[in-house]
Amino acid sequence: MRRAPLRLLDLDGSLPEQAPLAERLRDGRAERIDLTALGNPLRLWSSGRDWRRLEAALATSERGGPAPFLTLFGSGDYHHVSAALIARAPGPLSVVHFDNHPDWCRCFPARHCGGWVNMALAQDHVQRVVTIGPCADDLHRPDRKGANLEALSDGRHQVFAWRRAPTPTRKSVSDGPGHRVRSGEIHWRNVEAENFTCFMDELIASLPAGRVWITVDKDVLAPSEAVTNWDQGQMPLARVIEAIGMIGQAREIVGADICGDHAPARHRHPMKLTEAWMDQPRGGPPGGSQAALARNGEANRRLVEALEAFA
Repeated sequence: MRRAPLRLLDLDGSLPEQAPLAERLRDGRAERIDLTALGNPLRLWSSGRDWRRLEAALATSERGGPAPFLTLFGSGDYHHVSAALIARAPGPLSVVHFDNHPDWCRCFPARHCGGWVNMALAQDHVQRVVTIGPCADDLHRPDRKGANLEALSDGRHQVFAWRRAPTPTRKSVSDGPGHRVRSGEIHWRNVEAENFTCFMDELIASLPAGRVWITVDKDVLAPSEAVTNWDQGQMPLARVIEAIGMIGQAREIVGADICGDHAPARHRHPMKLTEAWMDQPRGGPPGGSQAALARNGEANRRLVEALEAFA
């Protein structure tokens, strides 16, 4: 049985009301999987029990046919869901990750949206994760924030900042293609200042595996192009789409996911309440919820169309 190439994991209600996605649901070009019962348990981080419930739901949704090529799952608070999707993808894999944050922290609990890159790197078929676009303060003093700098040093995780001043570190870090270390500072290679086509040509040529998984967190974009639950970067949507096209022309994209939609959090767990209060912007979406739906719907439409060209 041939499945719709687009799957919506409805964890937080942020996706079905977006006009471009609602149209696809009506005409059968997308399928909705109701995971709202897992929304709160999975948000920000997950216990082992709830993670197994997610894995079982994914297996059930794929029964009787191939896995959908592209999955959307709402807020970036769920970016660790990418690790579960990547685990089910054929390898060997290079993972290309667009995000305002490197998502490289050693977290507790381990299944965390801020540490999912380590979950992916722990999978035998994942040869490298390449993160493009960070501007966030996560890059400042990463040695104090639980960053997996060993993976950065050995090249299994490469980080290419969109725009970031040098940041100090007291932990030893080796040079890499996205950074140089000088006098206790990490000097990030600022992609914004480069010829983007040349940058992408170099990056694609260096990928260790011909199969690629693409994951996009829309907080990599400026607030004028998306509305998210996190602080946002400055990478233009047009550049993300250009990068997807170049990767798809040169490599096999075996699957992809998109997150970074705005959805009000309804945390009941005290640790999650505290974490959200400390790390996330407060207040509702700028311009209101309908403006956020429209802006994110348009960004998702353009991203989905760019990725579907390689389904």
